[in-house]
Amino acid sequence: MDRQLEEKIAQFVGVTGASTRDAKRFLDKYKRVDIAIDAFYNEPVALPTRAPAPSTSKLSTLFDKYKDPDGDDISVDGTIRFCEDLSVDPEDVVLLAVAYELKSPRMGEWSRKGWVDGWKNVGVDSIPAMKTALLRLRDKLGSDPEYFKQIYNYTFEFARPPGQRSLGLDMAQGFWQILLPHGLQGGALAHTQHRSSDEEDEDVMMVTDEEGWKPEYTQWWLDFLNEKGGKGISRDTWQMFLDFLRTIDAKFEKYDVEAT
Repeated sequence: MDRQLEEKIAQFVGVTGASTRDAKRFLDKYKRVDIAIDAFYNEPVALPTRAPAPSTSKLSTLFDKYKDPDGDDISVDGTIRFCEDLSVDPEDVVLLAVAYELKSPRMGEWSRKGWVDGWKNVGVDSIPAMKTALLRLRDKLGSDPEYFKQIYNYTFEFARPPGQRSLGLDMAQGFWQILLPHGLQGGALAHTQHRSSDEEDEDVMMVTDEEGWKPEYTQWWLDFLNEKGGKGISRDTWQMFLDFLRTIDAKFEKYDVEAT
């Protein structure tokens, strides 16, 4: 237990720059590192001890650790080593959020500028701090509908082969299988419907209590695509499916084609 607490304190200090004493105080109160960090930044008394800005030189040095010996970018081999240091599976859904934040041009590739600017925007410059940042990004991806949509739409461009207009069916299914369960579990894919806005007299999406898409429906969708055949998923299909999933009721009775 002491070792676990020390690791949590190290992560907390790495992200916030707070003293060990403050780290322990917040962790004793909130237990989870990500919740404790959020509380630290939300308490006015903590503002004077906020962490300094992430170091460009530290991030550049870290980038050099993983980049190709004969190239200027991090590629697949470096990405695997990076994932090992983060203790995260390369196929973990949170890496899609990381790819989005770091503007990764394609799977398993990272540019120096995207790496440095991205991690600085996230607010970290070390592996322990990045581990904690992954906790925050994972939670945000699962619970924030707008952020989920940004990652979801980015995934299509990120995964699409260069020069191709569509995403291969197998590839699309693989990403749906990791994205959709995460969004359904965290609430980012909660059922919504269009309602009129009183202020601007326009339709807005509102979460409802009505049951919507269920986890088992995802496999139905994949089975349907396999039976239908075809080689790829267009950008329109990819994006429209997200709208359909969010607005369809559990009995598939109330979907409004014109609403999207």
